[in-house]
Amino acid sequence: MEATVSAGLASGLIDFASGRGAARDGLIKSAGFSVHKLKNPDNRIPFRQYTDLMRAAQKATGDPALALHYGEQVGMSEVSVLGLIMEASATMGEAFLQLQRYGRLATEFVDSDPGPRVMLMLKDGKLFMVFNRSHPNDFPEMTEESFARLVCGPRRFLAQPHVLAIHVSHPAPTYRAEYDRIFQCPVHFSADWNAMELHPEIAGWTVAQNPRYVFGLLTKHADGLLAELDGARTLKGRLEALLVADLHKGDVSIETIAARLGFSRQTLFRKLKDEGTTFAAVLDGLRQRLAEDYLLGGKASIHETAYLVGFSEPAAFARAFKRWTGQTPGQFCRACQALQTNTKPHKE
Repeated sequence: MEATVSAGLASGLIDFASGRGAARDGLIKSAGFSVHKLKNPDNRIPFRQYTDLMRAAQKATGDPALALHYGEQVGMSEVSVLGLIMEASATMGEAFLQLQRYGRLATEFVDSDPGPRVMLMLKDGKLFMVFNRSHPNDFPEMTEESFARLVCGPRRFLAQPHVLAIHVSHPAPTYRAEYDRIFQCPVHFSADWNAMELHPEIAGWTVAQNPRYVFGLLTKHADGLLAELDGARTLKGRLEALLVADLHKGDVSIETIAARLGFSRQTLFRKLKDEGTTFAAVLDGLRQRLAEDYLLGGKASIHETAYLVGFSEPAAFARAFKRWTGQTPGQFCRACQALQTNTKPHKE
């Protein structure tokens, strides 16, 4: 299964970089994103696309420290339900528990080292928040972004510094001075771990930036998203996650997809058969669900939808849609419009 990030994290980076001079369309194209997929912050984006986006944004803005600046200036609550939950927590201790519980909704590293992704631990009488990720130095920007966000976000409402020192496993970059400016505490490079030393009394410090009743609503929504994420661990779910990113390219190669899953073509066929499905059925079902979603409520035109779900010819898309639903795309759109009109409340 591929590592993923939330679409909110990606769209937030696009907004941030475009505000610093990068061309939005160029960033989206460079990473191969579907514009419609970015509109829902809870959607999942392959991590490889996020790394491509970050590198493209760094180049377009001329800012090698862009990840630090993104984390510094854009809070987690602006890009993920995780941040909203943390800010609705009563205390920093509770907020950290929510980070451990729901952190996967922001970034899902399936190749992480064994054990929790984020953990609190005591070492030599000091309190640390430790971040576990396999090969973190392959993309140190994620460490920079995450640490900057966790330092600068709570700084808005805490009366005193909550992070006393930073430890990162990557070497000091050319923009070392930005670390000192942003973190305002000792930073140790080429360390044995990625960790933040926390104030020993931080657990009891008050947060409550959102009304408490919001906490229950947000956690219920987040639990549903976690269930969906866990469902994606089936091979069918993993396959769909890869296909979604490549559908708009038209010709989806089963050999390429199988290789990215770490299988041969024959092994992929066999494993899908064990789950009671086939590659063609997964692809066809995914195209139908996406097409109906794009057309529902006018999210995309018929021609745009045909392209987004991998059809180069509108006529071929129309035939497939008729097979799926018994209606042409035009009939489906008109039926949706009529339903929405009829369900609108009448004015007295």
